[in-house]
Amino acid sequence: MLQKTEPSFRESVDIMFDRAAAVMDLSPGLCQKIRVCNSTYTVRFGVRLHGKIETFTGYRSVHSEHMEPVKGGIRYSLAVNQDEVEALAALMTYKCALVEAPFGGSKGGLCIDPRKYDEHDLEQITRRFAYELIKRDLINPAQNVPAPDMGTGEREMAWIVDQYARMNTTDINARACVTGKPLNSGGIQGRIEATGRGVQYALREFFRHPEDVASAHLSGSLAGKTCVVQGLGNVGSHAARFLSEEDGVAIVGIIERDGGLWNDKGLNIAAVLGWMAEHGGIKDCPEGRYVAEGASLLEAECDILIPAAMEAVIHLGNAERIRAPLIIEAANGPITAGADEVLRHKGTIIIPDMYANAGGVTVSYFEWVKNLSHIRFGRMQRRAEEARTRLLVNELERLSADKGLGWTLSPGFKDKYQTGSDELELVRSGLDDTMRTAYQSMREVWHARPEVTDLRMAAYVVAIDRVAQSYRSKGL
Repeated sequence: MLQKTEPSFRESVDIMFDRAAAVMDLSPGLCQKIRVCNSTYTVRFGVRLHGKIETFTGYRSVHSEHMEPVKGGIRYSLAVNQDEVEALAALMTYKCALVEAPFGGSKGGLCIDPRKYDEHDLEQITRRFAYELIKRDLINPAQNVPAPDMGTGEREMAWIVDQYARMNTTDINARACVTGKPLNSGGIQGRIEATGRGVQYALREFFRHPEDVASAHLSGSLAGKTCVVQGLGNVGSHAARFLSEEDGVAIVGIIERDGGLWNDKGLNIAAVLGWMAEHGGIKDCPEGRYVAEGASLLEAECDILIPAAMEAVIHLGNAERIRAPLIIEAANGPITAGADEVLRHKGTIIIPDMYANAGGVTVSYFEWVKNLSHIRFGRMQRRAEEARTRLLVNELERLSADKGLGWTLSPGFKDKYQTGSDELELVRSGLDDTMRTAYQSMREVWHARPEVTDLRMAAYVVAIDRVAQSYRSKGL
C-alpha cells in the first residue's frame, strides 16, 4: 500500500517543477504562467453500440502554447482522469523544450478499457471522440497534433486522420493532424520503435561520460551490464531487444502483469515476446524462472532498472529497497516525488522521463515535418549519395590497378559504403543526434551548477528556461 503522504502524479510533477524553479531567476508571474495548465476540455459523448447508447468521457488538455502546434498522445485507460491528463500535458511541454521539438505540451485521454470492445466498436468510439475534438480545433495540423499513447496505436491514429480528412476536405496538410500513423496513411519509418530506441540512445550517451557513470557507482561501458525491465509493452519490449541484441546488456529480469521472469545469464527477449504473443502472459515461459510476485523484481540486484509501464510503480513504500544504482524512466512518472527524494539521498542516479522517453515525440516531429513537406526522407538524395560514393570507390580501385598496389577493400565494405541513407537510417540518425544533444545540455547544467543536484532537476532547469525564453520573445 502507498503511504498517505504519497503525492499524486500531478503533485509530483508540480513538486519537481518547483524544485527547479527555485534555483532559477524567474519572475513569480512568469513562473506561474509556465507552471499552470492553460486549458482542459472535457467531452462526454454517446455512441450507439449494438442497439444501446453508451456514454464515454474524454479529455484534451493544453498545458502551454508558447509554441504551436501543441503535441501529446491520446491514451485509452480506465485510470484516465483530468489530473493525470494535465500532469502528462505538463511533462510534454518540458519534454518538447528539452529535445528542441518546436511544440507546446498537450495530452488527451478517454476513460475506457479498449480490451472490452471489438475493432468495429472501437472505431465508432474513436471516430466520435475525434469528431468532438476536431470541431473545436483540438486536433489540427497547425494547432494540436495528437499521437498514440497507452492503449492506442497506429490503428487509432489512422481512424483519426481519416475522420479529420472527412471533416476538412480541402486541407492539403490533413495527414499532419496526428502522428504515429501507419506508413500507408502518412506515417514514418521507425515511429513504432522510437521511444524504445530513444531509451537505448539515452543509455549509450550516459555511458559515454565516465564521470557520470562513476556517479552511479558503475564503471566501463554499457556492454555486460545487467538490467531489469518493468513492462514489455511497446516501449519496454523495443528497449529490451535493442539493448540485449545490439549493446550486450543482459536483461536478467522482466516484470509483467501476471508476474516476473528471471534469468541470471540474461533472457532471450525475442523468445519471451513470442511466448507472450502466444499465451497472453509470461507465466510458464521456459526462458527463465517465474516469479509470481513480479513487482518484487523492482528490488532485485542489477545495474540498470527500466520502469517502462505505468506511473508511480516506485513509491515511498518500496523506494528504500530499490538496489539498482541507475534507473532510466522509460515510462511517464514511474517514480513519485517522495520516492525520488529517497532515491536521491541514497545516491541513485535517475535518468528522467522527460528526457529518457522523448524518442516518441522526436520521431513524431519528423513525421509531422514529413507530412507538411509531402515527401519521404531520403527520396531526393539517396541515389546521389550512392553515385558519389561509387565514384570514390571506383577511383581507388583504378589507382590500385594502375599502380599495381594490390589494394583490396574489406569484405562487405563496398556494399555498405555505397548504400545511400533511407528514411529509417535518417530517422535513427536524427533521433540519436537529438538524444545526445539533449543529454549534453542536461549534464552541462548538472555539473556546472552546485545547486542542481541531479539530472531531473537539470532537465527541468533546461526545459523551463527554454519555455521562459519563448514567452519573453512573445512579450510576456
